[in-house]
Amino acid sequence: MAAQRFRPKNSSSSTESGFPIVVGLVCAGLIFVVPYLAAGRDKTDTSQQKNRPGQGQGLKGLPPTDLSEEEAIVHGLNRLGYGPRPGDIERIKEMGLAKWIDGQLHPESIHDSALESRLSRFPTLGMSSEALLQKFPRPQIAAKREGITPQEYRKEQQEKLRAARQAMGAESQPEQMAANGDTSNGETSNGNTPQSGGNASLQSASPQSSSPQNMAPDELAEILLPGAKNGKGQNGPGNQMMNYEAIQTPQRVVAELAMAKMDRAVYGEKQLDEQMVDFWFNHFNVFAAKGADRWLLTSYERDAIRPHAMGKFRDLLEATAKSPAMLFYLDNWQSVDPRAWARLQQQQAERQAYRGRFGGPFGRPQRFPAANPNQAKKKQERGLNENYGRELMELHTLGVDGGYTQEDVIAVARSFTGWTVRQPQREAQFWFDDRLHDNDPKMVLGHKINAGGMKDGEEVLDLLARDPHTARHLSLEIARHFVSDNPPDALVDRMTQTYESTDGDIRAVLHTMIFSPEFWSREAYRAKIKTPFELVASAARAVGAETDIPLALVQWTGRIGEPLYQCQPPTGYSDKADAWVNTGALLNRMNYALSLTGNRLPGVRADIPALLAGESARPDAVLDRAIGVLLSGEASPQTRATLQKQMNDPQVVQASLDDPIRQVNEGMIAGLVLGAPEFQRR
Repeated sequence: MAAQRFRPKNSSSSTESGFPIVVGLVCAGLIFVVPYLAAGRDKTDTSQQKNRPGQGQGLKGLPPTDLSEEEAIVHGLNRLGYGPRPGDIERIKEMGLAKWIDGQLHPESIHDSALESRLSRFPTLGMSSEALLQKFPRPQIAAKREGITPQEYRKEQQEKLRAARQAMGAESQPEQMAANGDTSNGETSNGNTPQSGGNASLQSASPQSSSPQNMAPDELAEILLPGAKNGKGQNGPGNQMMNYEAIQTPQRVVAELAMAKMDRAVYGEKQLDEQMVDFWFNHFNVFAAKGADRWLLTSYERDAIRPHAMGKFRDLLEATAKSPAMLFYLDNWQSVDPRAWARLQQQQAERQAYRGRFGGPFGRPQRFPAANPNQAKKKQERGLNENYGRELMELHTLGVDGGYTQEDVIAVARSFTGWTVRQPQREAQFWFDDRLHDNDPKMVLGHKINAGGMKDGEEVLDLLARDPHTARHLSLEIARHFVSDNPPDALVDRMTQTYESTDGDIRAVLHTMIFSPEFWSREAYRAKIKTPFELVASAARAVGAETDIPLALVQWTGRIGEPLYQCQPPTGYSDKADAWVNTGALLNRMNYALSLTGNRLPGVRADIPALLAGESARPDAVLDRAIGVLLSGEASPQTRATLQKQMNDPQVVQASLDDPIRQVNEGMIAGLVLGAPEFQRR
C-alpha cells in the first residue's frame, strides 16, 4: 500500500495526507473479510442478531429467517437483481417480498417500456448477423466497396473520427471539476494498469486496454467520451449521441451490446432474468474478439440465451450448440469426418477435371488457374476438432468430474461433425452439412449413438441434458452464483432433485433455491463479493444515476477487471471472490465510486445532495444519512470508525487546516460509503 499515491489537482499538501488512509483501510478490510466469506458467515453481524423479528408481514410466504424484514428485502434485491434503487425497499415492503419474487420468476408478466425506450438508442440489438456484417464491415471489405486501399480507408476513418471530436468540441473542452466545488480528481493511483484480475486466468481475460480484446469500448469511448479511458471527461450528460449514428465501425457492435447490458442491469425491472442471462452467458461463454464472433454475438445473446434463460435447459443447450457464435468460437464449424472430407475433395477434383475436359456451358474447354499447393495442403488438414465436444461435457453439462473419458470426447466430437456455419463472413447461419458428417455408430457414456445425420448430435444433447452429473453440476453452479461460494450440500441436493423431476426446468430449480431456508440464512447474507459488473451496476442503481449513454459505466467495468463480452477462456468470468479481490482491483473500485458520486463520469449524473438531503449539514450527519441510504444503515463498527476519521479531511469539509467549513462534500462522503466492504458484498 505504501507504493500507492494519491494524486490531487490544485490541492495543498494537507489535502494529500488524509484520503489515502481511508482508501487503504477500506480496501484492506475487503481483503481480510474474504476468510469470513469463505466460511459463509459475517462475524460483524453477530452482535446485531438479537431482537430482530424475522417473519414480518412483508416476509409472508417465505421460509422462516432470522433476517429482519429490511435485511431480507435488501438480500433479495442484491441476490436476485443488481441491488436496490432509491425507493425500492419501501415499494417491496408494501407489496410483499414473495410477490416481488414471483414476478421476477415470471419476467414475461413484467412490462418494462421505460427500459425498451432506452434500448431503442442501440439499433444493432435488433439486427441480424448478416445485417451487422453488411453495415459494419471489416476495414478490408469496406475499403474494397469504396474502391480504395485499406491504408486509404484507415486514413479516411481517422479523419471522420477527428471530425466527430471537433463537432463535439472535445479537443478544446477542458476537464470539468466535480460537484460541490471539489478541486481534486479524487482518485488513488494504481500504476498504469487499467484492469486487474484476481488470478492468472482472469488476467489473461482482462488484458491492457491497448490489446485487441478491449478495443471495442475504448475506441468508441474516445469518439463519444474523450478522456473516459483515463477516468476523465465531460461532467454529466451531454451531446454524446449527436454523432453516434455516423459511426459505422465494427467496434460499435460489441459496444452497443455492452451498453445495453448495463442499461438492463441498472434500469430494467426484470432483474432476475438479467441475472440469469449473465449467468448463462458466462456458462456458455463466447469471446467477442475472436474473428467473426464480433458480428455473431448480438444474435447469440438475443436468440440463443435470452429466450431460454429460465426455460428448459435442454432447449438452451441446443440453442447454444446451433449458434454460429458458439460454432465459430469453439471451432466446430470446421470439424469434419476426415474420411468424408477426403471423399468430398476427391469428388470436387473429379468434377473440376470433367468440366475442364469436356467444356463449359458453351462447349469450350475451361481454363483453371494452377493449383496452389499450400491451399490444397490446408484443405487436406481439415478433420475432427474436439474443442466443442470437450467443453460441452466439461463446462456446459457434466462438469469436470462428470465421469467421461477421452474416448467419450472423441465420440461426441464425431457426433457433431457437419454442424457448421454457412459463410460465417457473409450469411452466418447454422447449417448441417451431411456430406461432412461421420455416420458411423458412436458410443457416448456407454450409450450407442446411431440416429444418423444431424440427429446424432441432438441425441447426444438429450443424453447429456438428462445425465445426473449435469443436474448436479448446474445446481451447484447456480447455487454458487446466488447463495455462496461454497453452497450447502443439502441445498444443492434438493435443487438437483428438482432438476431431475422437472426434466431440467430452470425456473423450478430457481424456485427451490429461492424458497429454501439456506437462501435466507444469516450465513448467506452479504456473503458474496460483487463482480465488477455487479458493483458498477449496483452503485449506479443505489445513487439513482441517470445516463445519456452508459459507455463510461462499461469502461469502468473493464477497468476494474471485467471487460464485458471479452473473457477469452470458455470458462467465462468467475463467480467466486478470490477471482476479484486484489489490491489493484479494490483501489479501482474505490476510484469508480468517487468518480460516480463526484459526477466525473461522462454521460452520467447523480444528484447526491438531493439523495442525502437532511436538516443538518455537518459531516458526521451526512455520513449517517449516507450509511442509512446506501447501506440500509448497516455498517460494522470498524467501517464506521474508519469513515468517521475522514470527516475532518479538507476534501470532505471543503476547507484546509483550521478554516471554517465552507460546504460539506456529499459526493465524496457517498463515494467513501460505496467503497466500504458492506457495499462491495451482496
